[in-house]
Amino acid sequence: MIKGKKVLLRTIREKEMEVVYNLICSINNKGPYWHLIIPSEAEFKREFSETGLWGKREGRMLIMDINDTKYLGEILFFKGLEYQSGFEVGYELFHPSYGGKGYMTEALLLFCGYLFACYPINRIQVNAMRENISSCKVAEKCGFKYEGTMRKATYHDGKYHDLNLFSLLREECPPLSNLLG
Repeated sequence: MIKGKKVLLRTIREKEMEVVYNLICSINNKGPYWHLIIPSEAEFKREFSETGLWGKREGRMLIMDINDTKYLGEILFFKGLEYQSGFEVGYELFHPSYGGKGYMTEALLLFCGYLFACYPINRIQVNAMRENISSCKVAEKCGFKYEGTMRKATYHDGKYHDLNLFSLLREECPPLSNLLG
């Protein structure tokens, strides 16, 4: 577990698979920017049984309240393009009412500090739909630098959207020890 001041990050436990699967698949609470494609329950459980949803090239953690009682959201990393030295990170809150409270900003900083502490990577990137002002602000508050816009790079909700590309380099991220609560 990674404990900050407001949130706690941890991997998913087997006993909570049904709850987490339902939160991840709850399209009504995803907001207008999170991709609507959801895994099948069988695929989700199979991946959990094989990897625990955590590995060297991709992984998923829950964003919990500081008391580890409320599911606030999820944060994940994955290897994007093979030639890139780093990971891409994605994040979502499970309900819009959790927005604007600093949960995601702290979660992203903790997660990046953790990834840099554990992996020999030099870069983490976030791709956010240009219209997703909240996600872009979270990345910028965490020190990510805007690198450019990928035009019509993702298909969502019946149309193509531009993606803003942000990156954080190892030397720009505070050490994990400075971020812990």
